[in-house]
Amino acid sequence: MPSLALSGWLLAGLPLLLLGWFRPLPMALLGGAAALVLCACGLRRLPGIATPHRWATPATLAVALGSGVFNGLLHGEQLIVRRDPATYAQYAVWLARHGSLPVPLGNFGGPDPALRFDSMGFYSADGGIIPQFMAGPPMIHAVGYWLGGVPGLLLVPPVLGALAVLTVAGTAARLAGARWAPLAALVFAVSLPILYTSRTTFSEIPSLILLFGGMNLLLDARARLRAALPGAVFPPAALAGLPFGLALLVRIDGLRDVLPVLAFAGGLIALHRIPRARPLPEGRMGVPLLTGLLAGGAWGFTGGYVLARPYLEYLSGSLVPLLGICAVVVVLTAAGAAFAPRIAARARRLPKARWLPDAAAALVVLVMAGFAVRPWVQTVRRDAVTPEDRLTADFIEKTQLANGLVPDKSRLYYEHSLDWVFWYVGIPAVVLATVAAAVLARRLARGREFGWLLPLAVIGWTTATTLWRPAITPDHPFASRRLVPVVIPGLVLLAVWGLRWLSRRLARTRRFAGRPGRVRTAVAAGALLLAVPPAITSIGTAFTPVNRGEAAAVAGLCRAIPANGSVLIAERVTGDRLTQVVRGQCGFPTARVADAPGSDVPRRADVLRLAGAVRRTGRVPVLLAAEPEQLMAYGPATRVMSLHTRQDERSLVDPPNGTWSLDIDVWMTVLT
Repeated sequence: MPSLALSGWLLAGLPLLLLGWFRPLPMALLGGAAALVLCACGLRRLPGIATPHRWATPATLAVALGSGVFNGLLHGEQLIVRRDPATYAQYAVWLARHGSLPVPLGNFGGPDPALRFDSMGFYSADGGIIPQFMAGPPMIHAVGYWLGGVPGLLLVPPVLGALAVLTVAGTAARLAGARWAPLAALVFAVSLPILYTSRTTFSEIPSLILLFGGMNLLLDARARLRAALPGAVFPPAALAGLPFGLALLVRIDGLRDVLPVLAFAGGLIALHRIPRARPLPEGRMGVPLLTGLLAGGAWGFTGGYVLARPYLEYLSGSLVPLLGICAVVVVLTAAGAAFAPRIAARARRLPKARWLPDAAAALVVLVMAGFAVRPWVQTVRRDAVTPEDRLTADFIEKTQLANGLVPDKSRLYYEHSLDWVFWYVGIPAVVLATVAAAVLARRLARGREFGWLLPLAVIGWTTATTLWRPAITPDHPFASRRLVPVVIPGLVLLAVWGLRWLSRRLARTRRFAGRPGRVRTAVAAGALLLAVPPAITSIGTAFTPVNRGEAAAVAGLCRAIPANGSVLIAERVTGDRLTQVVRGQCGFPTARVADAPGSDVPRRADVLRLAGAVRRTGRVPVLLAAEPEQLMAYGPATRVMSLHTRQDERSLVDPPNGTWSLDIDVWMTVLT
């Protein structure tokens, strides 16, 4: 239900946003109706639970509820734009208050070369301001603002985090059995990246809900088909494809995550076209799955092209190769489906590859072993070429100095990506997940465990590509978000399945046969090995909320600005952080004054000229800066923000175990 509800909301939200009608009433009517219809369709004629367990559902619900309450009490308040969460938050605030894009520039008395309207996370394009990122997460987070203002907005991530726990537990119940769902929920919920992204406005948790919700829907569609329940095949399978496609509207990286779904749908179509004495019923799901995937993907591509084009252009270096890979997969999938009967006829004439199951299992182990030895054979570097690269390199160098490391701004630390997984999931879980993936790959190569084919493909493909190139600034916990949509939940699912497989093998050994108490003890010990390591890593930061006080500080700043003021920000850092905050959350026309060459402040002549232009519009020019000295040339300064809070640690070579202090001051001068 979480994935279907989000899908309905996004399906209705994008057209309304494109029309400029993303308002509470239209979204309540259309978005709410779409969510209810999809949920009703998804819940019709559900297959029965093969192995019900009396305490599994209450225990899973308790873990999800505890996760939501815990993260709700300790949620963050990232509203001042320093990194991605505040960009998403301000994007959501603008949508909730105005319901349209682009953000207008505002009237500052006409164009001027010293006027800048862009800021961190917000591009100046097409005569307006375009927020960075895809529109899906802000459309979801806007609900909280409509219900409770800024406090309501800040509580949406914990709710989504609780729904993500339910979603992952649902996948575990379908693939490992209902009694294993609470353990999967617990191990997933205590992992630090899940806590981190469940407390503030990120895109990873909604993406996870859509991806694993799509898997759940597809598993239900297959179970319904296998049980020969009444009703057409098309709607359930199409519903399964829809969340996969809509994942692109939440994160453009979702295109990589759903490539296996595209290939899988093509494979099902090919299976359906191969003549055989006993046709596989799953082949009938191929066309509807592909239809749902393409429909959701069309929403994602439309949202990206119309609402996030500058962002996609910025990502072109990695997005264009990804689109090329996608095109190759489309061609190969179409060719495989078209020539499936001929390929199958020729394959029957070939000798059986008896070595294939063992080779598949060995490949899984070799890939993980390769990532384990990678730090000893490779150091990942990148030479700064673009201005964005140089900013990242400078950031890494400053972080290295703060961590007591030798400064080397070309380092990316990607070779340690498997170490990140060890930190956040634990070595026992990674080892057990690797064994489980090897066993499942071997069984799939033998034609068994068909239900695991798509989940294992998505988990394996995304884990390998993410670990090879995380494509993110490597400081933690920020970099840990890359592991959230697929890697961490996928490894947790595999580890739980692996524990079940191991317990069954133990029960058949001479020492454990006929002694269920010993088996239960072994399972309990295994459960502790899965849950304790990630919990230990999380303890250092789990009980410390970050950026608390930002909501009150921003509210105080808004109250301090005169009602008829137009804001000019006369200092670089303040301009990066607060331009969209003052424009969107406070509701004042806001622009930056371009800095003088080699300086963080503008020329005095530029400021005075722009202030005069503001006066001619009938409004009062208001100047903001970080220090009073930066405003002394224009009049007396008043401090309108004095924030003392905690921020995320920036750790490069160790798991984060604390927080850093953060102080933000803002001074104001009113030019009467």
